[in-house]
Amino acid sequence: MYATQSKAQQPRLHAGNVPSLVWCFTESNVPTFVLPNTIFGVLAGLAGVVLASRTSPTSLKVMLLFRLPFIIRFNWVTVFIFDLANQRLPESVQEDKINKPWRPIPTGRITGDQTRQLLLAAIPLTLTLNYWLGVGQKSCLILLITWLYNDLKGGDGLLRDALIAIAYGLFNRASLFIALGGCALDLQGYIWVAIISGVIRTTMQIQDLKDQQGDRSRGRLSMPLWLGDTVSRRLIALFTLAWSLVCVPFWKLPPWGLFAPLGMAVCVGLQLFSQRSAAADALAWRLWCLWLVTLYLLPLWASWSGHSSR
Repeated sequence: MYATQSKAQQPRLHAGNVPSLVWCFTESNVPTFVLPNTIFGVLAGLAGVVLASRTSPTSLKVMLLFRLPFIIRFNWVTVFIFDLANQRLPESVQEDKINKPWRPIPTGRITGDQTRQLLLAAIPLTLTLNYWLGVGQKSCLILLITWLYNDLKGGDGLLRDALIAIAYGLFNRASLFIALGGCALDLQGYIWVAIISGVIRTTMQIQDLKDQQGDRSRGRLSMPLWLGDTVSRRLIALFTLAWSLVCVPFWKLPPWGLFAPLGMAVCVGLQLFSQRSAAADALAWRLWCLWLVTLYLLPLWASWSGHSSR
């Protein structure tokens, strides 16, 4: 419906409104993509000696002053492309009116057609920036996944979590590449990125628990709607525990290294079954994000303690 508005009816876009619009488009994906991928890149970059054979340990000062801004910039602008492509679709607007009514299109700050025009301008700028950062190839693959997920409706079926896991892997590899100053990963680095993608693939549906009403309205077959709410919760709890038991031994850390990952996994599981509401599930999702951070810390711990799977 929004695409048929006359030009007189369409909201006017001003340069001063752009930063606010960018934030509103990306706000919900900052804690799910931008921050986790940035944290992964920074922590793994500081532990570079166990992930890339041709690098020396990166100092915290170099990381924070010179590389962190570029890691954030890559993740944010690339997620911005995905969000523009996703939120402009009519079915997404319908879903957002239920799940995220504060977004720019449901609130009338911008139309779907204006979002499409913004997307046309943002894609070449983003590709240019990411090419300059040395991650142009990964960015092109992310754009391909964006097309598959949104325009070809891959995000509405059972391929959804697989596409998200692949996207996470590309985001994490690019973030780590920037954090390492352009050094390539070795085999252990690639295995670690693959493990984290597996973690995402099997537990990411925790974010779908709070969005079931909106997903049902657009016919999206998310894991909780396909498997059922209870089964999905059990699988998430099981996989968070299982991946904790896999990741700590992978880095050959002492048994007490399981304390933080397992402790957070237990917190996630308890929250999943303590209450069943959108607010409670949103809290479970935030705890899941913290659990991810405990996994991201493991290679840094391994580098400091001299333990690794080499």
